[in-house]
Amino acid sequence: MQCKVLLTSIFITLSAASAMAQQKIIAKPIAKAGKADSSLSTGIKPKTTNGLLAANTQEKLPYNHVPLAGEKAYFGEKDEYVNDFVRKYMEIHNRTLSSVQSNSATPFSVMDNVLEQKKMPKELKYLAVIESALNHKAVSHAGAVGPWQMMETTARMMGLTVNRKNDERTDWNKSTAAATKYLDLLYSQLNDWLLVVAAYNSGPTPVLRAIEKTGSHNFWDIKEYLPRETQGHVLAFIATASIFENLSKFISLGSIPVDFKFSKDKDEEAAIKEMIAATMAANGTAPATPGKPGTVAATTPVPVKKVVAFTDDELKNMNILSISQPISFDVLAIELGIDKKLMARWNPDYDQFAFHNFAGGTYKLRIPKDKTDVFLQKKLYLTKKSADFFAGK
Repeated sequence: MQCKVLLTSIFITLSAASAMAQQKIIAKPIAKAGKADSSLSTGIKPKTTNGLLAANTQEKLPYNHVPLAGEKAYFGEKDEYVNDFVRKYMEIHNRTLSSVQSNSATPFSVMDNVLEQKKMPKELKYLAVIESALNHKAVSHAGAVGPWQMMETTARMMGLTVNRKNDERTDWNKSTAAATKYLDLLYSQLNDWLLVVAAYNSGPTPVLRAIEKTGSHNFWDIKEYLPRETQGHVLAFIATASIFENLSKFISLGSIPVDFKFSKDKDEEAAIKEMIAATMAANGTAPATPGKPGTVAATTPVPVKKVVAFTDDELKNMNILSISQPISFDVLAIELGIDKKLMARWNPDYDQFAFHNFAGGTYKLRIPKDKTDVFLQKKLYLTKKSADFFAGK
């Protein structure tokens, strides 16, 4: 229950979006995404069975792996962006991550067993973390239930019993089997786990439309054409999976040491242990009990604030203003003629604020000095237009 309260700002929102997405899938087969047979241009062949995606009948190939922070070969130019997002995510949600870690041994064991049987990536279990914070009795306002937050109709179509006497959505083993079956159906159409996570949240239709619009199957290429909640859902999944898979030892520290390198190397494990030991020694704390899940040391978080290197000209031409509601960079570009790339560089952690994943109620927005007056004059208009823009997406 504690986890559910702690995650109100992001997990409940994402779970509700996931629930609505499942309703959309039932009511609207993905073949109707766009014009008739439009999927042929994307190489995706949407088949439906009672409104749900049907698995391909061709021989199944091995699943691709789930990309984690530090995999530059996958993330490319977004690699540093992902690493920074993961750092900030751990700082903001450390208390929740610690609580989940403390209660994860049994749930993760059950889910790992199901995933192993199906030869699916074990990292998929972290989708349940951002859906319900591993609360198997979680109920969203839209009616989604269980650790995987499945809607009643979808759950039944995936083989679960749902009635007044027995709701198998709350059963760890059975709900995981049903959720992985659904994830497999999405994967058979999208062939990329980040796109699958997006579709799990929004439904496949928005993902297919974004693919068709961009001609790309890369999440980063279609990201801006997806609902804002879905963008945040995928980033939260990447961060959560990366933290629990490769950075779980840092959860007890409260943050990731500033000199930690996300990229893999042979001495990474030794380097992690050395950094943890050094930090704990400096703070006068003892390490967690080995082999005992959930044991954490009370420490002072290690400062990991990344200092963005601005040029002298940038600093001279920059003003910092406080905002309490997200304002779209697309809207600023259209209404004020401010370069989106410049805004992204000056405000590298803005997505955290835009996805309601930010500590505190305000954000210090850096904007060009010559746009400050008109920004302040039109602030209310820009805020409202941004809200409409985000809602439309």
